Amino acid sequence: MTDSTDRPTSYRDAGVDIDEGARAVDRIKDAVRSTYRPEVLGDIGGFGGMFALNTAGMAEPVLVSGTDGVGTKLKLAQLLDRHDTVGIDLVAMCANDILVTGAEPLFFLDYVAVGKLDSARMERIVGGIAEGCKQAGCSLVGGEMAEHPGVMDPEDYDLSGFCVGVVDRAAAIDGSMIAEGDVVLGLASSGIHSNGYSLVRKVLVEGHEDELSLPRVDLDGQSLGDALLKPTRIYAKSILSLTRSGAPVKGMAHITGGGITENLNRVLPGNVDARVHRGAWPVPAVFGIVQAASGLSDDEMYRTFNMGIGYAVVLAAADAPIVAAALRDSGEKVFEIGEIVSGKGEIVYE
Repeated sequence: MTDSTDRPTSYRDAGVDIDEGARAVDRIKDAVRSTYRPEVLGDIGGFGGMFALNTAGMAEPVLVSGTDGVGTKLKLAQLLDRHDTVGIDLVAMCANDILVTGAEPLFFLDYVAVGKLDSARMERIVGGIAEGCKQAGCSLVGGEMAEHPGVMDPEDYDLSGFCVGVVDRAAAIDGSMIAEGDVVLGLASSGIHSNGYSLVRKVLVEGHEDELSLPRVDLDGQSLGDALLKPTRIYAKSILSLTRSGAPVKGMAHITGGGITENLNRVLPGNVDARVHRGAWPVPAVFGIVQAASGLSDDEMYRTFNMGIGYAVVLAAADAPIVAAALRDSGEKVFEIGEIVSGKGEIVYE
């Protein structure tokens, strides 16, 4: 009789379940297909996603690409066993980045690494990615699910993504025309978005896990878990509606890690500063909770978190009222948060 220890070792024995992978693909098919634009060729399951580049009306189309992840916000989603919104965060981090050039997001690819594949959980994750793609107006044309037993804990996963868009070179926005006297409009964030969560977890989550689902008076009855998991706002439809109308936008910035301090400066010419007025917009209560728990100064808060402004638009002062009204009509909360002054390409606060 053959000793059981001599039997062949299967891939499942090593920690990778091919059958569960096939089930996961079946469960995400509808979500993926729901994002398809007319330019998508083929179907889910191919070795490469195909997208017919429709550049009608563009004299010199330029592809714009961006890649990012969600970061340690995923640890909070895993702790609370809520996986349906982090995919929106993933798309937002990539699509909002390429949007600042005036590019229209066309298609998206995701990479999901897991310790142990669970098809039901994967369905929720990819469902969130699909929802993010629909909000951004792009197609989810492919991706990869990779199982990493022995490298990641069974309940752990990580997300990364890649977005491609297109803009006519003549219409590309690069900030080079920004000049003294211009105005900075800020579009409200939905909360913390997807940056700063290593600090957030350290001061608000670790040791307070049992409190995350409790309603809080300082959050108007919302739980801290709900506030921290609120997905990143995707600005694509509002901004594209604006740029397609021919609005004279000079520069835009996606306010991510580093806050206004380390992001708005990226679009400024070297001979001007952006003077930002703290108090020109309401800072969501969750940031006050983080500041009280961490003891960070105002300056450190503004160079770590978005502080309630997720996206910025720079344009001539004369054009600001009409553009702000158009953005509000698109569903954005808009505030005039500063102006451009002579300087050295920096952010100064008032």
